[in-house]
Amino acid sequence: MPVMKMTGNFFLVGLMGAGKTTVGKILAKHMHKTFYDSDHEIEHRTGVNIPLIFELEGEAGFRKRETSTIEELVKLNDIVLATGGGAVLAKQNREYLSQNGTVIYLCAHPEELFHRTRGDKNRPLLQTENPRARLEKLYAERDPLYREIADIIIDTGDQSVSAIVSQLETQLNAYTHANTHR
Repeated sequence: MPVMKMTGNFFLVGLMGAGKTTVGKILAKHMHKTFYDSDHEIEHRTGVNIPLIFELEGEAGFRKRETSTIEELVKLNDIVLATGGGAVLAKQNREYLSQNGTVIYLCAHPEELFHRTRGDKNRPLLQTENPRARLEKLYAERDPLYREIADIIIDTGDQSVSAIVSQLETQLNAYTHANTHR
């Protein structure tokens, strides 16, 4: 299905704190695409923040909303979509993403993610006694799922945002070129 990959959509996956929103906004601007963040879309549609959705509906309720939102967003054209870190947990979301655009995994080690996210009260899964251990567990569970659907993997570890975007643009050009000349 290489033709479907050329729809012009770029979907960013990765754990919380990997840089999906930050990188996605800059990438969208550089590529003249519209940026969406699935978590922000959910908040906009419900009128409440993610932690409140988790509190009222639990993670299962949130994931149902997430799948519905992703299903709608992947149908748009020429977008950059930053997904929530757990979006890949649902097989349906992995299919929506992989069938409707180029999937980019922004990968970072749990220790780096901990430094980026510590103290952030807007991340319900990290509101625990040991957020570092939680990130390590989430990484172990989700890394294989991110890799399963990723067309491009970028290590966001010890790089500036501009270096990440530059590296990503280079890889996207190579990926696009390789898939249009098969």
